Amino acid sequence: MRRREFIAIAGATVAWPVAALAQQAGRTYRLGCLLPLPPNEYLAFFDGLRRRGFIEGQNLTVEYRAYGQHVDLISQYAAELVNARVDVIAASGGETVRAVQQATKTIPIVAIVGDMLASRLVNSLARPEGNTTGVSLLLFELDGKRQDILIEAVPGLRLMAVLTDVNYTKFAKLDALKEAARTHGIEFSIHRVAKVEEIAAAIDSAQASGATALNIVASPLFWANRHLIMERAAAAHLPTIYEFPEIAEEGGFAAYGPRNDQLFLEVMVQQLVKLFRGIKVADIPIEQPTKFELVVNLKAATALGIAIPESFLVRADKVIE
Repeated sequence: MRRREFIAIAGATVAWPVAALAQQAGRTYRLGCLLPLPPNEYLAFFDGLRRRGFIEGQNLTVEYRAYGQHVDLISQYAAELVNARVDVIAASGGETVRAVQQATKTIPIVAIVGDMLASRLVNSLARPEGNTTGVSLLLFELDGKRQDILIEAVPGLRLMAVLTDVNYTKFAKLDALKEAARTHGIEFSIHRVAKVEEIAAAIDSAQASGATALNIVASPLFWANRHLIMERAAAAHLPTIYEFPEIAEEGGFAAYGPRNDQLFLEVMVQQLVKLFRGIKVADIPIEQPTKFELVVNLKAATALGIAIPESFLVRADKVIE
């Protein structure tokens, strides 16, 4: 099936005048990155900067810290970026952005976060106060939608497991998810993790609980370790739904949400360029996605022995056969 086009971002400007992209002659711009994955996972992001004239090794210097395998070092990494005197910091994840905010009140931050308002990182989307703008993904609002999708995709489901990051549990609305599941006659068990070393054991525990499906609550830790989760969930024979369409394309059972790579490429790059050009944070509204994709991987379903109803498949934006 053909994937629905994903380009519309609330308030985003896709085409930029050449004059707006001009750099100051002789200046080197300094970008700090505090992201869950290493730089090679964000090639489109850096290519977007390059196409707008910000080229690493020429007029751009990048200080990079990947925290996905070392969440305990986030505060240290934030301090290191501030001490490096970068011009702007790009950060992902609510607790990560909070650490950067604690490290600096003056360096602008471009953040990509599940819910900027619920996380209390900003007080306004239209005119953000302080030093933080970026993208608010609405991921926690979508946890319930993903649960409904998983229930429909797995006929006869009676016990579901939920994998949640303890740093984000307070935003995940687990009580609401549990009540919603019960309206379908489904119970669920909650499995909490705080670091990467606990993920495999948590999925094994989900299988041991008798669960026959797994909902992954949005978290940078889980995005950074999605391949580990996919492999362990497959070994446990647990059909699993994820927060970004790219994960289903990489082998996950199903996914529903905005495209992560598009948000980095089409929104965060533009916001960074504006900040490099001297536009104030308060004049750069926080963006929200307006398009979401449901991607279903039939290869994964077949391997798990799941017969997904045809009535469900026809609603998917993309089915991988």
